[in-house]
Amino acid sequence: MPYVLRDSSGKIKGIFAEATADALEELGADDADLVRFLAEVGLASPGTIRQLLAESDMRMVRLVDDLIDVLLEKTLIRITDLPPAASQKYLQRQAARKRLQGIQNLVVDEKDIL
Repeated sequence: MPYVLRDSSGKIKGIFAEATADALEELGADDADLVRFLAEVGLASPGTIRQLLAESDMRMVRLVDDLIDVLLEKTLIRITDLPPAASQKYLQRQAARKRLQGIQNLVVDEKDIL
C-alpha cells in the first residue's frame, strides 16, 4: 500500500512506497484520491484505473452482501423489504456462494481422512 503526502488543501502531492516523516497516511490502491493523482501525473492509464475501479466494485459488492446479511440476521430488515429485483439478485448470489462453499468442502488435503 502506498503512503501519501498531502498539501494544505488535502490534495495528494506525492506517493511513497514506505512511510516517511511527512507521508504517514497509507491508502489502498483503489482509493479515489490516489487514482485521481496517478491519472493527473500520467502514471496510470485509463485501462489501469478502470481495472482498479472494477476490483473495488467487486469488493463493494461483497461488502453490500455482508451488510444485508447482518441486517437480516438482526431482523432490522426483511428480504421482502428490498425491491423485488434486488432481493432476487441477493438470493441468487447467496445460493451461488452456498454452492461454492459446498464444492470447497469436497476438496480435501492429503492429510484429511474421508
